[in-house]
Amino acid sequence: MDNLKQQIKELIISALELEDIKPENIVDAEPLFGEGLGLDSIDALELGVALKKKFGVKFSSENADNKRHFASVDALAAYIETVGGTA
Repeated sequence: MDNLKQQIKELIISALELEDIKPENIVDAEPLFGEGLGLDSIDALELGVALKKKFGVKFSSENADNKRHFASVDALAAYIETVGGTA
């Protein structure tokens, strides 16, 4: 799962063009939104598209669990593994 988390961090940085952040600066359990990495709802949409392209996972706007899935790198990795996303 460490490789998956690294891929997610790299995807976050490239998809959202976070030029001053390195993968090692993103803490796995730290919130991605709000006080953590500070992402917003537009970032969530862009990240969702990038995750779909890279891992084949889908997110639905009607899914109440999205907030939980996007909570942290740990949560995204767990969701991708659960739904069988592939790199």
